[in-house]
Amino acid sequence: MTIKSWTAIIPARGGSKGLPQKNTRLLAGKPLYLHSVNQALDAGAKRVVITTNIDDILTTQHERNVTAIRRPERLCNDEVAMSPVVIHAIENQEIEGVFVLLQPTSPLRSVSDIEAAVHLHSKGKFDLVMSVTQQDSSILKGGFLNENRFKPLVDSGYTFQNRQNLPYVVRPNGAVYVADAHWFLENKGFQSDSIGAIEMSPESSIDIDLLEDFMACEALYQSTQPTGSTQ
Repeated sequence: MTIKSWTAIIPARGGSKGLPQKNTRLLAGKPLYLHSVNQALDAGAKRVVITTNIDDILTTQHERNVTAIRRPERLCNDEVAMSPVVIHAIENQEIEGVFVLLQPTSPLRSVSDIEAAVHLHSKGKFDLVMSVTQQDSSILKGGFLNENRFKPLVDSGYTFQNRQNLPYVVRPNGAVYVADAHWFLENKGFQSDSIGAIEMSPESSIDIDLLEDFMACEALYQSTQPTGSTQ
């Protein structure tokens, strides 16, 4: 099946409290956000849109098909969800067709992960395709507390199962999301009953929030690069 052209959206907000300036912090000699830019281009993106409030990114001379747009301050605080950020980028740049959201804090994704997600979305079976990784199945044993009443997350049967008998569980890892721009605007976000998934290893699913995450990510990144590579 022929893969339609697509646009990458890369959100790179400044002001992280867990690790200040993490999106421009050098990972293996390159600003963190730039790893996602290069992965997008290597995976076949026709254009890349970086939505940011970081002046260093806005003033950097990027490749011809890479555009950095200033994100409105109303979309730059810690409490803002990703959906309005993506909607602003789509509307600001008049993005049409398929887009791929690549968060800079997941630099260990591979080009093949992106390609696999785009390919799965191109089959037309799902509104949204996202990357996932294995989750500890014991989460199925949990629940909510309402005063003194326990309400199971899923099924009370799981609460009393031996851990080894629980089913395989995955969770979104935040590395790759693929959707159609028109659908996203109409839907006003990611939520859907029709979501496809591609699985990534726990090692490649590290999400950088704190300095420890960054250091672990850098160590893994360096260990996977061929000798002499400048990637």
